[in-house]
Amino acid sequence: MSRNRSMPSSAIIPDLPYPDVREAVDWLCRAFGFKERLRIGNHRAQLSFGEGSLVVTHRSDGSNVSFNIMVRVNEIDTHHERARASGARVISQPADYPYGERQYTVEDPGGHRWTFSQTIADVDPKIWGGILFND
Repeated sequence: MSRNRSMPSSAIIPDLPYPDVREAVDWLCRAFGFKERLRIGNHRAQLSFGEGSLVVTHRSDGSNVSFNIMVRVNEIDTHHERARASGARVISQPADYPYGERQYTVEDPGGHRWTFSQTIADVDPKIWGGILFND
């Protein structure tokens, strides 16, 4: 898997929504020993713990999604076709993002959302407004 400073190196990355990202990050770091890896405005943060990672996101009002799992893959377009052909409901088509990832999101039969991500470039988070704490 390619390296990208804008993305945790973990292969599977839980994405947990909270009403207040800063409050959640502070609590998770204090209570569980996570370290803030990257801050993205006031709506998203990446936390690390050993070799693992998770993303804290802002939960918008009315959202009934309790979590999203992010999985890093190679050959994302082939992966997307397999998921679509297997009946996954496509939420967002594969798209390239300025933080160096190509991603798509689907919903499984249980209503869980999965975002699959392929690194396409190593991008310094400062370029798109992220604050990298330690890597």
